[in-house]
Amino acid sequence: MYLIFLFASLAVSIGLQLVLPFPYGLGAALAIFIIFPLILRKRYMARMRGSGGSGSGSGFGLGGGGFFGQGQNSGVKYVCLTCNHRFKGGDCPRCGSKMKRADF
Repeated sequence: MYLIFLFASLAVSIGLQLVLPFPYGLGAALAIFIIFPLILRKRYMARMRGSGGSGSGSGFGLGGGGFFGQGQNSGVKYVCLTCNHRFKGGDCPRCGSKMKRADF
């Protein structure tokens, strides 16, 4: 699908170069080749996020989760291996055990 749009923009830019004089046609062709993939990428990223492309953080992949879960709550929670209680900190507040595993 992306290649179809790429070749369509190539055809439009060649048509503009034939119609417009030299510096304007070249500028329009370069503008199409730079702006068109950015618009397609923005639409694709909005579709992958599940939003309609409107609202805050919808431009070019900014906002949202990010890499390595930046949008999630900070801090590590632990699960006690003895009583399965989920907590933050060193020892289990329910049974006092020090045996725990990290829960991300």
